[in-house]
Amino acid sequence: MVHTASHAYRGIITWRGNNGSGTSAATAYDRKYDIAFEGKPVISGSSDPAFRGDPACHNPEELLVAAVSACHMLWYLSLSAKAGIIVTSYEDHAEGIMEESRDGGGHFTKVELRPVITLAAGTDPAAADATHHEAHEKCFIAQSVNFPITVNAEYRFA
Repeated sequence: MVHTASHAYRGIITWRGNNGSGTSAATAYDRKYDIAFEGKPVISGSSDPAFRGDPACHNPEELLVAAVSACHMLWYLSLSAKAGIIVTSYEDHAEGIMEESRDGGGHFTKVELRPVITLAAGTDPAAADATHHEAHEKCFIAQSVNFPITVNAEYRFA
């Protein structure tokens, strides 16, 4: 593979959970943080509620699943447009599975994308379905993770 360009993504992640005594004990601090990229709205995050996090905030695991799903969708839409496949609606019901390790760590074992895609009348569903393979191959996020990503799409017609 020949690399033609390099892109940097610079964000500021700021912990907001010091309740007065810092990390003096595992229960003494909140897991809240902010994600900021210049010129964009701040995303409030926390750990998963299973790990003392705030359920009202996005957690890193959710953001990873969202990144996989959004990257795939954007490539799918682009490739569909180039191939003459007219998509009028796309909504993914993505799910990622993470397993904890005995040592307290963990890892994702898979992400399943379940897009519900509406196609223009007369569109070949086999061609629409085949486009997912190329979208997966081109998705920057999918090519950067070490767990399987599957796509089980449902098609509707406008």
